[in-house]
Amino acid sequence: MSQPSGWAVVATYGQVYEAEISKAILESAGIPAQVLGEHIGVFGPGWSGMAIGGVRLMVPAAALEDAREVLEGREVEDSEEWGPGAG
Repeated sequence: MSQPSGWAVVATYGQVYEAEISKAILESAGIPAQVLGEHIGVFGPGWSGMAIGGVRLMVPAAALEDAREVLEGREVEDSEEWGPGAG
């Protein structure tokens, strides 16, 4: 599986909905995120059950450590490296 250039995997989930919840948490903290692999569910695209091989939650590589902290429940401050207007 390929991944977007400049992005890194912050977490892998077995269920699509878990990845989507974490994506929403990151975005609410101001960290851009995207879910890859949601189309590979057991019953095909659009089904949010188990995903064969997992679902990857991606963030900009520069935001990886902050994203991990957010997902662990710690507060982070905006960064000029990945925040609004960066890149």
